[in-house]
Amino acid sequence: MAGWFRKPLESLADLKGLKMRIPGLGGEVMARVGAAPVNVPGGEIFSALQSGAIDAAEWVGPYNDLAFGLHRAAKHCYYPGWQEPGPTLECMVNKTAFDGLPKDLQAIVEACCRAVNDAMLAEYTARNQQALDAPVREHGVQLRQLPDDVLVALRKASDKVLEEVAASDPLARRALDSMRAFRAQAKAWHAVSEEAYYATRD
Repeated sequence: MAGWFRKPLESLADLKGLKMRIPGLGGEVMARVGAAPVNVPGGEIFSALQSGAIDAAEWVGPYNDLAFGLHRAAKHCYYPGWQEPGPTLECMVNKTAFDGLPKDLQAIVEACCRAVNDAMLAEYTARNQQALDAPVREHGVQLRQLPDDVLVALRKASDKVLEEVAASDPLARRALDSMRAFRAQAKAWHAVSEEAYYATRD
């Protein structure tokens, strides 16, 4: 999700000076479109939103956000999650220790990591909509898509920020180029698989 906002966003102008809890590259992009990114620890997001110390916040998505009660502090929930298009878990293992394992144990570690990541994605797919239904149905939350001019501005600013990062480091350049190539491939496939399926079923 794009985040929880105390007031509705009608246009790009509404982001000017908006204090939003959004870290990292997402925060840099928001700064480029006029917002004021703020770093707030997860456990303090609700109170910062409720008190008005911040105007908006993004955390994870409906399933996690519901546990924090963010719907009680901000009644406008926006999508899409342009800053974090999907979840991925990571497992960090000392390379020397991993290389010292027999090949069968290395394969088990890799298989377990894949299985846990796949299970997490399946759980979020199942639970996110359930978690979003209650705030909308029972607490008056307004679920809205970001305005078109906001999405266009975020796209342009995102491209600039990513290009700057890629220009600063060869590994970042390889990663960005690889991601863009895969995204184009996945988009083309989903157009004839997921999107076509949903359109047919609807």
